[in-house]
Amino acid sequence: MARLIVLGGGVAGHTAATFAADWLGRDHEVVVVTPNAKWNWIPSNIWVGVGQMSKEEVTFDLAPVYAKAKITYKQAKAVSLNPEGNTQSSTPYVSIEYTGQGKDGQIEEVTYDYLINATGPKLNFGATPGLGEGSTLGEHTVSVCTADHAVHAAHELQKCMEKMKAGERQKILVGTGHGMCTCQGAAFEYIFNIEHELRKAGLRDMADIKWISNEEFLGDFGMGGLHMSVGGYVVSSRIFTESLFAERGVDYIIGAHTSKVEKGKIEYELLDGSKGEEAFDFSMLIPPFAGVGLKAYDKGGDDITDAVFAPNGFMKVDADYTVKAYEQWKASDWPSTYQNPIYPNLFAAGIAFAPPHIISKPAKSPNGTVINPTPPRTGMPSGIIGKAVAKSICDLILKGKDAPLHQASMAHMGAACVASAGKGWLDGTAAAMTVYPVVPDYEKYPGTGRDTDYTFGEIGLAGHWIKHILHFMFIYKAKLKPFWKVIPE
Repeated sequence: MARLIVLGGGVAGHTAATFAADWLGRDHEVVVVTPNAKWNWIPSNIWVGVGQMSKEEVTFDLAPVYAKAKITYKQAKAVSLNPEGNTQSSTPYVSIEYTGQGKDGQIEEVTYDYLINATGPKLNFGATPGLGEGSTLGEHTVSVCTADHAVHAAHELQKCMEKMKAGERQKILVGTGHGMCTCQGAAFEYIFNIEHELRKAGLRDMADIKWISNEEFLGDFGMGGLHMSVGGYVVSSRIFTESLFAERGVDYIIGAHTSKVEKGKIEYELLDGSKGEEAFDFSMLIPPFAGVGLKAYDKGGDDITDAVFAPNGFMKVDADYTVKAYEQWKASDWPSTYQNPIYPNLFAAGIAFAPPHIISKPAKSPNGTVINPTPPRTGMPSGIIGKAVAKSICDLILKGKDAPLHQASMAHMGAACVASAGKGWLDGTAAAMTVYPVVPDYEKYPGTGRDTDYTFGEIGLAGHWIKHILHFMFIYKAKLKPFWKVIPE
């Protein structure tokens, strides 16, 4: 019997584990190690953050789902990897520390034949002074990165709205909390959902709403922007996004590194080296992401973390990590199988793999401060990668170690995104976009880097309906309800 351990129960890990358990059957074991007791459909956290959904509507208990799938579930966090075993045994294992199931704080060493690192990101609030401490949200701003964070955000937003009702004008600031953040899309959705809720409540004229982002231009979204077909014309995401900001009366600061957060105020630095301050009464700033801090040790107990993980804490895979000038970056630099180059039974999926470089053009201020988005690897790409990695491992187990690996390069992958700009069955809006490929290929598609026949976008009520339907569809799939496998990633 072979044992596959999946570290993480998010989109990538949950997808990998559930498909692997289905494909491997009862003759092999699938183990999920995650510190969370609940699964969270993170894209809907923005609706929780404006009070339009409850925490219970975006989460469910993992234990019964894994019991149904015959997956061994350990509510614990991974601490370290020993891919060579130790001096007593050559069997690889992972050390975990329990966070629940009545075993809090207990350490266990779990052996494996194959392992998928799908731990996702550490929310690195501590990277910006005042934003938080380590991975813990601070007291000056809110977040929608977790369901609990979003509940807190809704509570603080409601207090802000009560002040408006009392005649007190409020300043709202939403965006990125560091010069190297990713996930601009979540902040984008949140700011426009706030704007929508204020209009519904008749309070829009009592709020000054401002966006702050590390993007060089609006509509970059960590993908270097894109050219897409809209209404029969090819337009840039910059024009698409700037039009929405103008239509909704939302001001913005771009090319910004949030360098410090205090009560009611942030300090920032721009790409031109200038510095400024921005006051706020309510603020949601996305933190930068980092690896969760897994360590790795060889057979003798020596630290080999730097060999297995990149400096940012994400796992090295089959990418080209050679340091190159921006003009030399290629789509082929990106990984396709997500197998670790040193230990072939180690794979990474979703946010946990180390990208070879950013997608947007690199940028620094004259002061040397890096201000550019890091690559998005969430949502649909995470699910596709998780499924492909699971299929590779299942084939290695069932067909032998010479079985070819499945590929899911982001440079050959299309993705769909539905970004909410306000919730409501009759007055809601969302920007529905597709992009192909996610990582631009300027050799294949000169000029734009993407196929404009498959990269398009529209905004309107229909997009909102699609996003709402997807909310129920993906939670249904994650719960392994009947015919869950036919729902695409």
